[in-house]
Amino acid sequence: MKMGALQKRGRGSESLIATLGVEPQVVTIALDCLLAKGRPVDEVIVVYTENPGVRQALDTIAGEFAGQFYPGITLRPVPVTSPGGLTEDFYGPEDLRSLLRTLYSAVRRPRQEGRVVHLCLSGGRKVMGIMAMVVAQLLFGPEDCAWCLVTEGWQPGSERRLHLPAGEKAWLVPVPVLRWREAGTLIGTVAELDDPAEVVAWYDRLNRMAEERRKDEFIRHWLTPAEREVVRLACRGLDNATIAITLGKQEQTVANQLRAVYEKLREWLGYPETSVDRSVLIATFAPYFADRERKT
Repeated sequence: MKMGALQKRGRGSESLIATLGVEPQVVTIALDCLLAKGRPVDEVIVVYTENPGVRQALDTIAGEFAGQFYPGITLRPVPVTSPGGLTEDFYGPEDLRSLLRTLYSAVRRPRQEGRVVHLCLSGGRKVMGIMAMVVAQLLFGPEDCAWCLVTEGWQPGSERRLHLPAGEKAWLVPVPVLRWREAGTLIGTVAELDDPAEVVAWYDRLNRMAEERRKDEFIRHWLTPAEREVVRLACRGLDNATIAITLGKQEQTVANQLRAVYEKLREWLGYPETSVDRSVLIATFAPYFADRERKT
């Protein structure tokens, strides 16, 4: 897979955080998969131990970033450290506490910067993936993702390929993350469900309901009654001239109201770097109005 085959990336605002063992291709293939999805990843944070085999894997990864394969993407190696120095492996509780602190700091910094975080759990010791999931539960927002990398036909000892050739497949499988700040409602339900898949489905429904409540709050409380009518018609696909005729307004009045709505929507979305315009408004709220029209 060459960079020319990857989709063109927009301005970077996302971070890949990966735990590392002795297989460097876990990091590079996971990154290739995200870039192929069009995700604007512009930094890769690799959490590693001070182990000779792991350091060799890190050097291999660094070589890919030193060349021309990942232009504009920064590699940030983060060693697991304890008060006594660098951690070589996990031999006891203090080493595990050091791992948890290191992962927590690695995830917290990009989260504080407003970045979307992609957390690859497939590299390194199993305990690194377990601790990474704990951190995800503590810190993740709704857009952050935990991933498990699955490659077709690869087994330990197979020939190492940092980038898969055409025809070979790899998948990033999303791992459900229960964020603890949202756990209160879920805990009582989990005790009544025998199938983990049911728990995940219930949790997904809970998230969808929360998002619908947020949209309802925006429409009802952020917009004036006049703006709500303009937005409703815009989400049905009407242009400004048709909206003006329908509501008995001047076309310029409709345009002014929509500009005010875009500014409110931009604030509601957390001031994204991309522009907020009619297409964003329709993509966000057309399903909301369609659902309410079906129910009336």
